[in-house]
Amino acid sequence: MKIQGIDIKENYIKEYEPKLLEILLEDHSTDKNIIWATDDYEHHGEGYEKTSRIFPKLITGDNGEIIKPRIKKTDNQKTTRSRDSGEVFTPSWICNKQNNLIDEKWFNRENVFNQENGETWETNNEKIKFPKGKIWQDYILDTRLEITCGEAPYIVSRYDAVTGEFININNRIGLLDRKLRIVSENTDEQNDWLYWAKKSFENIYAFEFQGDNLLLARENILFTFVDYFVEKFDENPEYNLLYEIAEIISWNIFQMDALKYVVPFSCQNGKKKIPTLLGFEEVEIECIGCKKDQISKHNGTYCKIKDWDTGKTIKFIDLIKEGENND
Repeated sequence: MKIQGIDIKENYIKEYEPKLLEILLEDHSTDKNIIWATDDYEHHGEGYEKTSRIFPKLITGDNGEIIKPRIKKTDNQKTTRSRDSGEVFTPSWICNKQNNLIDEKWFNRENVFNQENGETWETNNEKIKFPKGKIWQDYILDTRLEITCGEAPYIVSRYDAVTGEFININNRIGLLDRKLRIVSENTDEQNDWLYWAKKSFENIYAFEFQGDNLLLARENILFTFVDYFVEKFDENPEYNLLYEIAEIISWNIFQMDALKYVVPFSCQNGKKKIPTLLGFEEVEIECIGCKKDQISKHNGTYCKIKDWDTGKTIKFIDLIKEGENND
């Protein structure tokens, strides 16, 4: 099941286990599927409009080549997306540099996972040592978030998002890659490894506006789990385990308008028919949040994430408010 290429085909996922693709398309904020949130696919016809939901039948079969990583898009598509949505992908060496800064602060020392060398790096292959007062489990439970994640190059580094170069598992530099490396270095029994691997996934979050990027990010993160599992145990994970990991991913890697904290295009403005005792009445609807730029006044669907320790769902905007109140 291990995939060496950078492009994880939706047809492959469907043929391997259809339920996986269904889970990866879930949007828990709406209890429906994620939407395209881009005009790029409208030329394919009905069902590909930017507010339409993405279903397996739209991206598999004869349509199995529709969603591609940025590196495989045409130059015109790349230019259009950069112009219209500000889409800019970060090379792995910069992701590594910034992730290293996070770890330098956490470990209170430099060069924990690797030594930077210009636009590349040399991996530290020795077992990671932890500073006084911290243990390896603390690192796993430390929560990380990638904003406007694209294909999630800061979280997992299966390939360089700019060059398309595949990266061997031993040289990966993503935030989740680092957690899974720590798990593999410190556990040998499979149940222990799985427990802490799941904790690693539960403590990585990201959001993205465009649906195709979001699906690519989710796929990259799921197959990163497969890579590390196979590397550790030399066997494929069972279906039920993949469902569980995919479900965590579908909650933690979510679709959101980062300026409004709602599902893209979910705010309502204009006329709407509402039922009355005499039939239907047309009323004017206006989103105060959009009109006055007040993030807590939108009438759209605020995005939800899950607190895995309590099992409760939380509106992402509430975390923002809490952070502002603590400043």
